[in-house]
Amino acid sequence: MLERQWAAAARTEWRGGGSAEFVNLSDILSFFRRYIVSILMCALVGVAGASLYLATSDRIFTARTQILIEPKLPQFMQQQMVEVHLSLDTAQIESQLALLRSQKIAMMVIDQLDLAHNPVFADSGGSRLGQRLGKLRALATGTPYVAPRAEDVDDGLTPQQKAAEIFAANLDVQRVGVSYAIDIHFRSQDPALAARIANATADAFVREQMENRAASAREGVAWLEKRIDEAGAQMNKATQVAQEFRATYDYRVDRPDEAAEAGSRTDAPTLEQLEVTAETYRKMYESLLAAYTSAVNQQPFLIANSRVITPAVQPTVQSHPRKRLTLIFGAFAGLMLGVGAAFVRHSLDRTLRTPRQIGEELGLVCMGELPHGGFRKAAGLCDEVIRHPHSPFSTGLRGARAVISLADSGRTRLCIGVTSALPGRVKSAVAGNLAALYAASGVPTLLIDLDTQAALTRALQDQLSPAGSLSPAGQPSSAGKGSEAGHPAEAAIRSAALAGFDFLPNGARGTQSLALRSNMQALLDTLDRYKVIVVDLPAYEHGADALLVCPLLDGVMVVAERGRAPLDTLADLARTLRIANAPILGVLLAHARRVPGLRLPRRRGGHPPLRPA
Repeated sequence: MLERQWAAAARTEWRGGGSAEFVNLSDILSFFRRYIVSILMCALVGVAGASLYLATSDRIFTARTQILIEPKLPQFMQQQMVEVHLSLDTAQIESQLALLRSQKIAMMVIDQLDLAHNPVFADSGGSRLGQRLGKLRALATGTPYVAPRAEDVDDGLTPQQKAAEIFAANLDVQRVGVSYAIDIHFRSQDPALAARIANATADAFVREQMENRAASAREGVAWLEKRIDEAGAQMNKATQVAQEFRATYDYRVDRPDEAAEAGSRTDAPTLEQLEVTAETYRKMYESLLAAYTSAVNQQPFLIANSRVITPAVQPTVQSHPRKRLTLIFGAFAGLMLGVGAAFVRHSLDRTLRTPRQIGEELGLVCMGELPHGGFRKAAGLCDEVIRHPHSPFSTGLRGARAVISLADSGRTRLCIGVTSALPGRVKSAVAGNLAALYAASGVPTLLIDLDTQAALTRALQDQLSPAGSLSPAGQPSSAGKGSEAGHPAEAAIRSAALAGFDFLPNGARGTQSLALRSNMQALLDTLDRYKVIVVDLPAYEHGADALLVCPLLDGVMVVAERGRAPLDTLADLARTLRIANAPILGVLLAHARRVPGLRLPRRRGGHPPLRPA
């Protein structure tokens, strides 16, 4: 029996290595190689979605105009700190931006250009889901698409309110850096209409400032006129009172009794007070009259605090949708979706994929990797290595045989079992071709078929020689001698002439079945003439009782198909073999993408001991 420290050393190396926990470049490349088709399909779906978006989107043109604001700061504020100056600038510019976005400017432009009854402007509200579906239906059927008119949609809004909403949705006002310049952008399906609306918006903003300042000036002049009338009336009345007092005043020397009476009336105004009051009203009147004259003279020369420095011109290139950018974004979004879906699938996948999983998940040795062989046909189950000796499959199987040979040091007979987690032809192909490899090197080899599916028995039924044929050792088989001194199953051994080994088909059932440990032990005791015995064991899925003969063998090799063998089932198989005290040689990974060189378990201090027990 082969040294069981082989598997123990392999488990120590695989589980103890700290570098196995990190993701290396080969894992990343393997991930993308595995899911590259699905990722590219998602990218194509993203490009197709972007193309449909472009096909159902309207061509939008953006016109741009620019105005310059001239701030007016108080004289005393110009001498203050720079931070205060900047804060006032920001507040003033934000106020102008809010005015540009206001509904007052929108209604001025709408009334000036009659946008409420413009069908092109009404269609600038953007494509809704129903319109996009209608365009897709029209593209599929090849019929022209007729968009519903805006007036046919009853949403409870007046045409002016609808136009104001569309205007606000397509208007974009931004400050240029930290300057006093403001960019006005307007989007529309008609480039000429977009330029007209942008220019009309700038003109409406300047006109609104002019009208606001003119209205303020008119209100100021009206207030001054009212105050002049009031001040003039007060001045005339005060002057009249002073003149009347001066005319009625008695300048004769006061009599003693009259002086005493006058002294008792201290609250009566004097002539000096009346004259001062009249003079004050006269100065107020003159001041108001001067302010009125100045206001009337300056009213025709009112100018706005803003001016247009870049008028809008008709755009020649559409601004939305951007075809190249949309396609790139669709492809990138599809790639990200594909990578995410692939990562989810990879996280949920519990099948064996890489040799690294054999060591990390199972704690076993990877004996080699086999690509897709030619054993899909029945003939390839046993003679693939003979018909194509230099194929990747044959090279990988010879590497696995080399790993087995490292543990065989002078043993007269080697019994190897081949099993798998799931039933299939791959396990039988490995067992048959492994026996053919040993037979081709001149070693007397016997292949025993214990698989419940009997794939080898059906594949070799046309190649088996009749009873009495010679064994590979050159001696008559037990069928020709009789089975008095041997096991009854020896009579069923036949020679596979093309493969070069003897074959024991799967035939006995019940108490005579070789799947029973006692029957297999009795058979192995009588087969001393064979140097190598390969047993095609049943799959673990058929039940753990089918592997009762594994402890009688010198080693058990587990064949696992990449992407098909579940890791949990393989772990249960390895645990069952360990509990049964069966020696596990390792795992042979089938259907691999590449065939590397010979894989040997390594650890600090060299190779593990490879002597027979």
